[in-house]
Order: sequence, then structure tokens, then C-alpha cells
Amino acid sequence: MIREATKQDIAGLAQLMGELGYPTDINEMEYRLSNILSNNAYQTYVYEENEKLLGMIGMILCYRFEKCESYIRVVAFVVNSELRGKGIGSMLLEEAEKWAKKQGAKMVTLNSGNRIERNDAHQYYIRRGFEGKATGFYKQLD
Repeated sequence: MIREATKQDIAGLAQLMGELGYPTDINEMEYRLSNILSNNAYQTYVYEENEKLLGMIGMILCYRFEKCESYIRVVAFVVNSELRGKGIGSMLLEEAEKWAKKQGAKMVTLNSGNRIERNDAHQYYIRRGFEGKATGFYKQLD
């Protein structure tokens, strides 16, 4: 079942962040989720089965400077590694696209690391209609 995330999902979301490659403890996830849930520009959906979170997608509504349109940026997207390929990710992505359309967004974007372990994810995104168009640059601030 897909539903909106709540504060009761903190432990499950922390576990899924680890699956995504970002080990997270419950205190960190509680801090992050409280900020996200209090901001209406964010939306987070989870896939739950038998009271266990098996996947999640988190996104934010963004506005463009160069055009008069908005877009949705997926900032976190993960399915439990033991259940990938079973359609959970596709269901979550479809729900994200519905939310994007409801917000009037014209596009969905996401970043995915250029690491070898992300190759399967990249192929999945291409099959779902995404195009690899940009190069990301990051700078850590002190």
C-alpha cells in the first residue's frame, strides 16, 4: 500500500536510507523528517506491506527561473534491496508523477550518482522515460 509518510515511519525510513547508501540513525531521521513534514513544498510517499516500509520516494516542488513553470525534483527514492524488480518502485514513481501533475508541474527530475552500483538504477530511470541530460556539481560549505 502506498501512503503519505508520517512521523511513525522514522525507523523504517532510517533503514531505507541505509539501503540507499546513507546510513542513518533514528535521531537523525527524526530531525530530517520533522523538517520535511513541516514544509508544504515537500511530499513523501512510502510503500508499506505487513506494517513494514519496503520503499519510499521523497520530492520537492520547485520553480524555474528560465520558464514560467514548475517541476518536481525527486530527492530520495529507494526500494528494499531484496524486493527490487517487483514493481514497488514503479508504483511509487507513478504516485510521485500524480502528485507532480496535481501541483501543476511540467517535469520530474532526479539525480543519481555516477557510481557503478547505480548502473541498474540508471537503466531503470531510462526505461521509465527519464533522459540523462545534465551533469551535477557539488560544493561542500564549511
